[in-house]
Parts: sequence; C-alpha cells; structure tokens
Amino acid sequence: MATPLVTGLSVAAAAMGGRCLIRAWQAFKARPAVPRARKFYPGGFEREMTRREAALILGVREHAALEKIKEAHRRLMLANHPDSRGSHYLASKINEAKDILIGKQKGGSSVF
Repeated sequence: MATPLVTGLSVAAAAMGGRCLIRAWQAFKARPAVPRARKFYPGGFEREMTRREAALILGVREHAALEKIKEAHRRLMLANHPDSRGSHYLASKINEAKDILIGKQKGGSSVF
C-alpha cells in the first residue's frame, strides 16, 4: 500500500520540478542580450581637447597619478608611433592628451 503512494508522490515531484525547470529556461532565453565586450567611447575628437577627452584617450582617470599617465602614454605610443606604421594624427592626439593631463598646456593645440 505504501509503494503506490510513494511512487505517485515521486512522479508528482518530478513533474513539478520539470515544470519549474522549463519555466526557468524560458525566462532565461527571453531576457535581453547584454554585450559582454567592453564598450569603448563611441565618438570622435572634440574641437578643443578637454581633460575628460584626454583621460578617455589615454584610458586613465582625469586626476590620475603622473606615473599612470606616463605609462598609459608610453603604451599607446608604442602601438601608434608614426615610425612603426602608426598614424601621425593619433600620435599627436595622444601627445596632446598627455600634455593636458600633466598640465603643460590648456588644450586645443593639435597640429591637425
């Protein structure tokens, strides 16, 4: 007498568990897709470079330490230097960004 009762309860529990799994899977598939890649700054350069834009170019904070600014500048210049097939325009923007963050100039003095 106990065996049919245990069997019935087991089947009912399996059906309820399956139902919950199916609903969870459907909810998982219905959620919006979130890109997992890092999102970069989508815009171009401003007419006069600001501290914010300079920090975005170098990939540091606006009030970063001098060593971090110099390291970021060095890393970017190794990848974009005109002598190693880099762009003169990008190299000038990287140099301008470093100068603005260090405080050598106020901004807007790019040759381009």
